[in-house]
Amino acid sequence: MSDARPAPGTEMIMQWRKWDGSPHWRHECVYLGSDRWGDWIGQPVGWRSARPGREFTADGLNVTLVPAGREDFALTVNRDHPKGMRIYIDLGWDVHWSDDPLLVTGIDMDLDVVRVTGERGTWVDDRDEWAEHSAEYVYPPEVMAHLEALALDLEEGVRAQHPPFDDATADAWLDRLAALDLGPGEQGGRSAGRA
Repeated sequence: MSDARPAPGTEMIMQWRKWDGSPHWRHECVYLGSDRWGDWIGQPVGWRSARPGREFTADGLNVTLVPAGREDFALTVNRDHPKGMRIYIDLGWDVHWSDDPLLVTGIDMDLDVVRVTGERGTWVDDRDEWAEHSAEYVYPPEVMAHLEALALDLEEGVRAQHPPFDDATADAWLDRLAALDLGPGEQGGRSAGRA
């Protein structure tokens, strides 16, 4: 695990895997900088996310907070998401910067906290996947208890919009990402070989 960080504006990768080590989502990103909450990375419009069997390109700006210290989640905040999704928090395990300063890795642990504009509001998502995978992968009971409690704490923080789950914190980073003016295709595949 490295304390080194790339220069702001540097292309990088965020790579999720599942509990058994199999590959999961891989996001092409750019490093933005850090604040008291941790490191922020961004995904410009048109940049790619892929997992086995599925891929998409970002149709709106989004930024992701990789929290400082040992936190078991990554917070993504969207701007102008077509489905009104403002916040998507992936609960994870072992979320950290690797020895490669251009790579963040983590184990996706199924549960997510979502906030959308409109009536639906905020909720903990993918409980069915959590139940299925806890049996399939045999998650340790202490990991399950920790993440179930964390999901409820995060849901409460998002509902209350406590920083960094407030709009102002992420909007500053979204503005910074927009100012980089990295359009579709700017990635150029230079990070594409990183795993």
